[in-house]
Amino acid sequence: MPAPRELDPSASPQALFGYELRRHRTAAGWTMEQLAQKICFSLALVGMVETARRTPSRDFAERCDEALELDGALLRLWPFINRASTPAWFRPWLDVEREAGTLHTWQPLIVPGLLQTEEYARAILLGEPRVTQEQVEDNVAARMERKRIFERPEPPMFWAVLDECVLHRPVGDAQVMAAQLAHLIEAGSLPYITVQILPLSTYSTTGLEGGFIIAQARGVPDTVYLESAGHGQVVDRAEVVEDLTTRYEVIRAEALPQRASLDMIRETIERWTT
Repeated sequence: MPAPRELDPSASPQALFGYELRRHRTAAGWTMEQLAQKICFSLALVGMVETARRTPSRDFAERCDEALELDGALLRLWPFINRASTPAWFRPWLDVEREAGTLHTWQPLIVPGLLQTEEYARAILLGEPRVTQEQVEDNVAARMERKRIFERPEPPMFWAVLDECVLHRPVGDAQVMAAQLAHLIEAGSLPYITVQILPLSTYSTTGLEGGFIIAQARGVPDTVYLESAGHGQVVDRAEVVEDLTTRYEVIRAEALPQRASLDMIRETIERWTT
């Protein structure tokens, strides 16, 4: 068997994780095969993680911590890996999102990332040109990690307004869509999440140019994230924030109330299950 690939732990968060995993595994006297069996992952994946050729998932880190009895040592490294796997242009928004007390979003095309299921997110990310399966899985993991803001002791209030076409646009297959819409209903039942649908019958054109998110936090100016093809933009200029806040209020004024919106989602699920 060839000698293990040497890693420079300072090269990247993935390299540091791989270095630490190998160090703890060898200290425990385990082979990679033994660790793979303990955590129920493939030997090939363990090998790729230890050599920084694959980004570990949060589940992988948790299972390694538990198997090796590390009291969270590896899991504490995972947020750095998750951040590194996120596009550079999106990283400033992660900091804004984590500190926000209230988030308002308008989405004319797809379900907002914070409300997506893994399967829905994966189907969207697979549509990116020249994307690899590894990149897709890394980005899915990063997107799911964002949702952990709702696990805070005081989660942010999240107000999401979706165009009705979002409910009908095929993403993945019918099973993926049905599960995603069911997840919207489940999320909308939480006290800190509001989901509203803008019906097609309103003939509204405000906001059709693109989605956006407005973040509000105490003591700091509001910040917005503008979505666009390929990458987005984080803006805190007062005139831009004011303009988008006005647009959001105009859109929300035309949207159905929460209860009626959830009823519409339930009715639409039937389309995807029959």
